[in-house]
Amino acid sequence: MAGAVPARAESPISNRTVKLDLNCDLGEGEAPAKTRALLRSTTSASVACGGHAGTVQTMETCVRMAKQFKVRVGAHPGLVSNFGRGEVAITAPELQLLVLQQAAALARICAVQRVKLHHIKLHGSLYHATVSNDLLAHAYLWTVGRWFPKVIVYARAAGRVAALARRSRVTVWEEAFVDRAYRDDGSMVLRNEAGAVISNAGLIARRIDSLNKKGVIESIDGALVRIRPKTLCVHSDTLGSSKIAALCRSVIG
Repeated sequence: MAGAVPARAESPISNRTVKLDLNCDLGEGEAPAKTRALLRSTTSASVACGGHAGTVQTMETCVRMAKQFKVRVGAHPGLVSNFGRGEVAITAPELQLLVLQQAAALARICAVQRVKLHHIKLHGSLYHATVSNDLLAHAYLWTVGRWFPKVIVYARAAGRVAALARRSRVTVWEEAFVDRAYRDDGSMVLRNEAGAVISNAGLIARRIDSLNKKGVIESIDGALVRIRPKTLCVHSDTLGSSKIAALCRSVIG
């Protein structure tokens, strides 16, 4: 096995074992029973808010359930087309408006139910586009800082958005994905490539333990990528996601 690859030199989290947040993307068309099952295991939820998925009704349901299970609520803005995945063509002003519209819609629903909007996490193509494009990253962080100054950004561990957020004084929780394969540089394997999505319980348990105790995750090619996440994500549309979330919670403690 190859040696550890330092995806980023600096980190706000030390090598010691830390208590990790467990988040899941919700309100994306899953049955209410599955939403409830996921919320039983997670500590924060990123709720689709009308872009790639989500309606007023699903947002209300997710917020109400999250409140019941004492789970933090975040907005999960996305593009409408192709479930927010694939090629993305969006300008910085368009991204600013999209984030403001979708996150504000969820924030209003949260306010009615007396729930605090905890974080914002971009979905799919937007998540990856801001990691690879400085203009989009700055536009995204400016929008959060201007309109949601007390809200945390969930961003890919060791990525561009996480680094820029700290310089912009936007609070960021670096994120790792337990059910997605990584490349040696810390980026994720594209969903349309073989081995991109991981659902094997044993492998996932080992990944979480390695992240929690050593701050490394094994890439698809066998390299150990050094990252320091504060939150781990399970996708609701991953096969067996409810069981994966329960497993993650048991490993994290």
